[in-house]
Amino acid sequence: MRSPKTALSAALGLGLAAALTAAAPVSAASPTSPSHSTRASIAAYTGSAAEKADTKAFFQAVMKSAKAKMKAHPGLKTVTVTYDASGAPTFAGEIAQTAQIWNSAVQNVKLQAGSGGDFQYREGNDPRGSYASTDGHGSGYVFLDYQQNQEYNSTRVAAHETGHVLGLPDHYSGPCSELMSGGGPGTSCQNTQPNATERARVNQLWANGLAGLR
Repeated sequence: MRSPKTALSAALGLGLAAALTAAAPVSAASPTSPSHSTRASIAAYTGSAAEKADTKAFFQAVMKSAKAKMKAHPGLKTVTVTYDASGAPTFAGEIAQTAQIWNSAVQNVKLQAGSGGDFQYREGNDPRGSYASTDGHGSGYVFLDYQQNQEYNSTRVAAHETGHVLGLPDHYSGPCSELMSGGGPGTSCQNTQPNATERARVNQLWANGLAGLR
């Protein structure tokens, strides 16, 4: 249940210093599953260097698109990042809830549904699980794996992967209260909300990354 595709670099460059790591979400639903991190659960969510680079490229791709919007509308105080969920109809509810979660949590960037989008959601079967990745052509997508979403809290999976889009790295050794701890806390973790530190980091990234355009 892991994330990312192997290095597909995003054709965008952008100088925001964000040390991002790969993608791989999750948490949740089986009452018989372990509620704490184990060697196996942490290992399952440890991304390779290539995966981390790919996730960072995804963030850079989204940020580049956002910068273009800021240049076109210099008076904007909040950047809007659009997403296209048409490729993941099974998870339409979870994706909409994910947008609400992040929009309630941060102020400097907002998620909004839109055709095409700055990034897309996709669904299917993949032995790596869910992940955030670039397509190698300047845009990115969040892939939601069917099996993983049956084992873990599906909204947490989507919200975690979307956290990568907004610039957050994985932190699998963290507690369930951290959204970016992903699958580390075990499948019983039901938290779908970023904590105060994660919220502040996203606000900082988007404020600092776009400051030069204002």
